[in-house]
Amino acid sequence: MGVPRSRGATDELGPDEDSGGALPGCSGVPGVPGEEAIPGAPPDGSELLAALLDGMDAALCAFDAAGTVTHWNREAERVLGWSADEAVGRSGFAGWAVRRADADEVRARLMSAMDAPGRQVHEFALLRKDGGRVLVRTQSAGVRGADGKPAGVYCAFSEVHAQIDLERAIALSEALLEDASWGVVLVDVDLRPTVVNAHAARALGGSRTALLGRPLGELVVQGVEELEAALHHVLADGAPSAPAELWVTLRTAEGERRRCWRSGFLRLASPLTEEPVPLGVGWLFQDVTAARLAEQEADRLRFRTSQLHRAARTASECEDPMEAATSLLDFALAGFADHVLVDLVAGERLVRTAATPFDAPGPCLLVAGGSIPARYAPGHPALQSVERTGTVRTSAGAGAAVSPAWAVERRWPRDAAHALCAVLRSRGRTLGVLTFLRAANRAAFERSDAAYAETVAARVAGAVDLAQVTSGAADGP
Repeated sequence: MGVPRSRGATDELGPDEDSGGALPGCSGVPGVPGEEAIPGAPPDGSELLAALLDGMDAALCAFDAAGTVTHWNREAERVLGWSADEAVGRSGFAGWAVRRADADEVRARLMSAMDAPGRQVHEFALLRKDGGRVLVRTQSAGVRGADGKPAGVYCAFSEVHAQIDLERAIALSEALLEDASWGVVLVDVDLRPTVVNAHAARALGGSRTALLGRPLGELVVQGVEELEAALHHVLADGAPSAPAELWVTLRTAEGERRRCWRSGFLRLASPLTEEPVPLGVGWLFQDVTAARLAEQEADRLRFRTSQLHRAARTASECEDPMEAATSLLDFALAGFADHVLVDLVAGERLVRTAATPFDAPGPCLLVAGGSIPARYAPGHPALQSVERTGTVRTSAGAGAAVSPAWAVERRWPRDAAHALCAVLRSRGRTLGVLTFLRAANRAAFERSDAAYAETVAARVAGAVDLAQVTSGAADGP
C-alpha cells in the first residue's frame, strides 16, 4: 500500500486550530513560523508525521470538524488515482470521490466517528479518478484537539477484495495450523520446527510445544537425511513441482515406528522486504503408510503368484521329480530368501538332500554323492517343524551386530540371520522339512511369508513323494 504526500500530511485541520489532525499516537510538534530550518538539526514533529504517513501501508485520509480533507497519503492516491494536491482542501467526497447521490450518506457515516467512541467500520463504493468504482472498507475514528474537543476524523481504507484476500489468508493459515486433516510444520532456516499443528504433533509423537526448536534428528531415527536434504533444496532452489514420498522411522514412547509420508514443501519468504528473505520452509504431509504397504503387499503377491506359475510350468517338463523339486525352489527363492535347504526324513533322522551353496548365491542342487545326515541339536527349528507338523520362524536379529555363531550353531550358512522352516507333507505323511534363510540385511520372515513358504512346501512335497514312489517302484521286483 502506499505513502502520503508531505503537503497533505502537514496541513492543519483548520485555521486558528491546534494541529489535532495527527493520528493518535503521533505527537506532532509544529514548527515555529518564521524560523529557518537549522542544517543538520533533527526533523521537527511535522516532518516526522509526514515521514510516518509516507511509510504507511494503508490508504489514509483525514477531515477537519467541517468535513474538509486535510490529509491524503500516497496509498490513497494509488487506490483512487487522486493526488494529494487534488484531494486536500476539498469538502468531503461529494462530486469527485463519491457519487453525488451517495455523498450525504457517506459524509454522515464518516463524520459520525468524530463523536463516537472507538473505531467504526464501513464499506463504501468510491470513485476513481478515471471514473471507475471501487468498493472499499474503511476504519474511521475521531481526532481530538488539545482542548479535548472533537477536531476531526481520520479514515484508513483499503479495497474490499484486498481486505478479504488478507482475511482469507489469515483464516487459511489459522485453519492449517489448528485443525487441518494433514500435518503442517513450519521450520526455520536451521531446520528446526517453529510451528507444529495438532495433526503433525500426533504424527511425530509429541506435543505441539515440546517439538518446537528440536533438531529433526531427535524425532526421526531413519530417513532424517532425506528429509533434511529436501528442506535444504527448498530453501536453495524453491519448492519441488510435485509431492514426494518419504519413508521415515520415528522414535516414540511405544518404540520405533516406520511411516511413509506424502510431503509437499513451500519456501517461506518475508513479504515486507524488497528482496525475498527466506524465513524457512512450510512442510505439509499426509501419512500414506497403510496405502503404500497395501500396494507393496499386492505387488509382492502378484510377483509370487507369477513365480509359482512359472515354476509349475518348468517342473512339469522335468522327467526327474527331484529335479522338478529343485526347479520349484529356484523360482521360489527369487526375492524371497537367500538360501534354501531340503532335509528329508530317514528313519528317526533328517538328511540333507538338496541345498543352495553356503558360500555364494546359486541354484538349489541335489547333494552330490548321496544324502548326508543333518547334525541338528535337540530343539533345532527344523526338528521343531517336524515335531509340530507346522511352520517355525526364528531370527537372530538384524544389522551388523548379528554374530555368525548363531547360524553356525544351527548348521546354516554363516550369513544367515532369519530362518523359516516349513514341513514337507504329502498323503498324510511327513516327508521332511524345507528351510528358507535370509541374511541380516533383510527383514525377518513375517506371517505372509510363512503362507507363501507353506504353498511352496506343498508343491515340493508332491514332487519328493513322487520321487520316492518312483524310486521304490524301480527298486521292486
